[in-house]
Amino acid sequence: MTTDHVVKPADSGAGGAVAADEPWVRALRRAERRRTALVWALRLAVAAVILVAWQVIGKRDPLFTSYPTAVVQAAWDEVTSGTLGGAMAKSFEILVLGLLAGVVIGIVAGLIIGRYSLVASSVEWIVSALNATPLLAIIPLLIVWFGLGFQSKVVTVFVMTVFSMLLNTAAGVHEVDTNVLDVSRAFVASESQVFRKIILPSAVPFIMTGLRISIGRALIGTVAAEFFTGVSGLGGLIQKYGASYQTDYMLVPVLTLMLLGVLLTGLARWLENVVAPWRDRRR
Repeated sequence: MTTDHVVKPADSGAGGAVAADEPWVRALRRAERRRTALVWALRLAVAAVILVAWQVIGKRDPLFTSYPTAVVQAAWDEVTSGTLGGAMAKSFEILVLGLLAGVVIGIVAGLIIGRYSLVASSVEWIVSALNATPLLAIIPLLIVWFGLGFQSKVVTVFVMTVFSMLLNTAAGVHEVDTNVLDVSRAFVASESQVFRKIILPSAVPFIMTGLRISIGRALIGTVAAEFFTGVSGLGGLIQKYGASYQTDYMLVPVLTLMLLGVLLTGLARWLENVVAPWRDRRR
């Protein structure tokens, strides 16, 4: 059997590295660029259809749905008056502090619970019970404990985020290859080395998944806390304009929260590519 007709990518450089100017490499890159352009074209087309439909329908009944041009004008008014900026600053401070506390404590607790079976057996039922509890239902209790001020809002966001981080981190620890752990014990690795070089890198994809989930829950917790514990921030604006049926003005903080969620989720994906680049290559 002859193989003269088989065409293989030529090696170039040491170690058989593929040259960037190979025809098949250029073809793959062109195909990827075309696919990216098509995806963005479809996204823009869908957005355009939604905006046009919203404009047409909203013009018929602006009290209940408003319409894009009115929302843009309302956004301009809120930005120039400083109302939106001040509300965003208050909400963002609550969001960041509560999310940061939930992420840090959730990761640490998840690593411990996932690593030590005795600890997991002792507290797993409590974690499961609290995670199954509708957390928004305990906001009145948090108000009793921490009052109506800034502290209770941060605690609300913390409670909304810590369990998703804890459970995802613990799941990541459970997925560590036991053969690798056996090898580390054979080489007399210390517990800190096992955590730093085996467990934590293996759990990173699960931690990042928990972070993306926690971002959405943190936004919900922020708005809910502002609804319950005093009219302030973006949640306060939603309540204020909703009570007076100013739908166009009310939609501005709602869309701001949506945009904030998209940006934070994108930041989490970028961070995942930085700390776990191998996960992106496997997709």
